Amino acid sequence: MKLGVIGTGKMGRALMEGILRAGLSRPSDTYVHDAYEAAVEAVTSDLGVEAAGSNAAVVENADVVLLCVKPQGFSEMLRETGEADERLFISIAAGIRIATIEEAVQNRHRVIRVMPNTPALVGKGASAYSLGSRATHHDAELAEHLLGSVGYVTQVPENLLDAVTALSGSGPAYVFAMIESLVAGAVDVGLDEETSLALATHTVAGAAELLLRTGESPATLRKNVTSPNGTTFAALESFKANGLDRIVREAVKAARDRSVELAGGK
Repeated sequence: MKLGVIGTGKMGRALMEGILRAGLSRPSDTYVHDAYEAAVEAVTSDLGVEAAGSNAAVVENADVVLLCVKPQGFSEMLRETGEADERLFISIAAGIRIATIEEAVQNRHRVIRVMPNTPALVGKGASAYSLGSRATHHDAELAEHLLGSVGYVTQVPENLLDAVTALSGSGPAYVFAMIESLVAGAVDVGLDEETSLALATHTVAGAAELLLRTGESPATLRKNVTSPNGTTFAALESFKANGLDRIVREAVKAARDRSVELAGGK
């Protein structure tokens, strides 16, 4: 497969590295461009990929093009993709609807829209994708292979991508905020900050891995570690009294609503 990548920032590079690592494209068949020349120089030097010289040249040389440009520069980027025949465009731009992309390229290209998240940088991403009006079953399989190279992937209808944004797209920040609070709480009761951060980080990572490996529900695993009137019970009762469930659910809804607003409310 000949791969094109427009936008070689952190997420574009993470996806490219995963795809190359999985052998889905070769460096010599991977063409990149970025508005920042230094970013192109970095990936061509580090990964051995090819500098295309322009967005149009990326599209001309590739079968599949990852569109990894920030939303504010997306329209201009699309205008610079040239007049090449049909390609598969995979966009990770938050809030840019499939119909907007298809219209901008005059329906010349097949389109898939993706919401990835930052743990893709370490191969532990959680991505969801939606198919455009002309995307095929083969395109869906290809997207699963490409995104699967940097973590978990699933397909959803496009009208649910705002919910995905609120859950997995923004979700790493919620986890980091929780870790910050755990560390602060541990410091309050006597642990030093370095030890608290290490224990909190490994606890969160281990709990997630236990959930993945056992296949048990979060509720079951929570009950397994909660003895009646024990220490965990006391903490969970505090969560309940202070409305943690309500706080988290309202936060997800607020993120979803903001995602809809940023996309024009459509």
